[in-house]
Amino acid sequence: MADLVVALDFKDADSALAMARTLRGAAPWMKVGLELFTAEGPKMVTELKDMGFKVFLDLKFFDIPNTVQGAVRSAARLGADMVNIHALGGERMAKAAMEGCAEGTAPGQPSPLVLAVTMLTSMSAGDLPVANAPEPSEMALDLAVKAKQYGLNGVVCSGLEVERIKGACGTGFACLTPGIRPASAEVGDQRRVVTPADAVRSGSDFLVVGRPVTRAKRPDEAARAIIEEMNLAQ
Repeated sequence: MADLVVALDFKDADSALAMARTLRGAAPWMKVGLELFTAEGPKMVTELKDMGFKVFLDLKFFDIPNTVQGAVRSAARLGADMVNIHALGGERMAKAAMEGCAEGTAPGQPSPLVLAVTMLTSMSAGDLPVANAPEPSEMALDLAVKAKQYGLNGVVCSGLEVERIKGACGTGFACLTPGIRPASAEVGDQRRVVTPADAVRSGSDFLVVGRPVTRAKRPDEAARAIIEEMNLAQ
């Protein structure tokens, strides 16, 4: 069964935690991304965990293997339930991330999922700064297969790519899908978007939704409506 992850893309802890309190009982996962983490630091993860949420720490680590190993180790010690790295970091970086995950996980506790970012859902083929760039869907599939070979738990990808990735990597290989937009919502700065129902039918395990929930008049009702759409599609 797929889970809803609400993106807390806020400038400060007060705004983010106020939204989280509104969503208690309506959504199981919160996402802490670059803006919020840079503004407020690790306390965002611990405070959300104390509120009972699972936390996706979305910092997209991409550095030399030793640095990424240490970053993932710290994220695991912090209590993050899911973290991500860039698939373009290659095999050594990916394996270092998994080592860091194991090092940072307390005995008897579940390890956080480590996912690889394939292609950002805000990007289309014309956005890639290389000549003769492959189609995003083809590049995402290739990177996902490599991530599976490297021992990662899954990937971050568009809902447009999930079905092929699951076919190549197996149903146990997790797919987290950003760029989710209910049919009535504006696309915004995303490019490769799908509806919650389409993402679930394709096999997505986690759906990340931000503004359609957090900017709704009743965020809790918006979250519940998306989860209902997800459940009906399963």
